[in-house]
Amino acid sequence: MKFNLLGPMEVLCADGTVTPSAAKMRWILALLLLHGNRVVDQASMIDELWGDHPPRSAVTTTQTYVYQLRKKYDYYAQREGRKSFIVTRAPGYLLQLDDDQLDVRRFQRLSAEGSALFSAGHAERADEVLRQALRLWRGPALAGIAPGRMLQAHVAYLEEARLRTVQVRILADAALGRHRDLIPELRSLVIEHPLDEWFHQQLITALAEAGRRGDALHACRVLHRTLADELGVAPSEPLRKLQQDLLTGHVRRAPAHV
Repeated sequence: MKFNLLGPMEVLCADGTVTPSAAKMRWILALLLLHGNRVVDQASMIDELWGDHPPRSAVTTTQTYVYQLRKKYDYYAQREGRKSFIVTRAPGYLLQLDDDQLDVRRFQRLSAEGSALFSAGHAERADEVLRQALRLWRGPALAGIAPGRMLQAHVAYLEEARLRTVQVRILADAALGRHRDLIPELRSLVIEHPLDEWFHQQLITALAEAGRRGDALHACRVLHRTLADELGVAPSEPLRKLQQDLLTGHVRRAPAHV
């Protein structure tokens, strides 16, 4: 079986898609998957499902949801030589999981591998591996699930991990001289993350390296205006130095790190 959380939840088996239809069952399954091979205590499940206002039947209802998940997936677990994916382990439950069964684990492995390759100077291979990692994303993590406190923390962590992977992949492309190819993506990223100076710096540098000095200076002015309007601050010293270099006709490549 394969479990996918980088987008809408998917549970895939040889027979097709077997994703739970009930929202609270998806919540519990997501929580168990993200803690794969570690115990999730029942109190955490109840807090995730109902927050500060659990019903009196919360314990038995949670047990029923877990029972229904077991009933749904035990057949497939047994086809893989296991009695069950979900086992009772005090004070809660544990989902037995191989790393290659969960897209989150595969993404983390490929992201780490690609980052290590880039740090070792293998930009082309790093770019290939990082693109593999990013292709695992089919949309926002856990799309369609209204997460509680624990799942919100996981979603925030995964989004930061995705952005860092994007950043290293951009650095790999820049190291390979693909400045023109990067410009459309970087324009989109500075709109999506208007206060992130790193993306602005990469866009300005890519424009300059592509021979578009005027556009690069315009991008500098946009950043100045955005930071002043939103935060009342000026760009950081590296950005101010980059603008000065553009004005004097001497462009330094953006630092090869995030």
